[in-house]
Amino acid sequence: MPSVSVMGKKLRLVGSGEIRTMLGGVSRQRVYQITNRRDFPEPVATLQMGNVWLAEDVEAWIAARRGDLD
Repeated sequence: MPSVSVMGKKLRLVGSGEIRTMLGGVSRQRVYQITNRRDFPEPVATLQMGNVWLAEDVEAWIAARRGDLD
């Protein structure tokens, strides 16, 4: 996972590819569905390659809802 330093703090960022892996290799379409849910964390930036999220926000979201995603 790439990291960026902002004001001395390292932020780990993830894109949809990393989220796929975090969710156990789900399809790209499923990642799109999940990341567009109203309760999914907001992306911190939109780049040419797509949205990026804070890894800790995504990890917390997955931990809280993992059973609901299967």
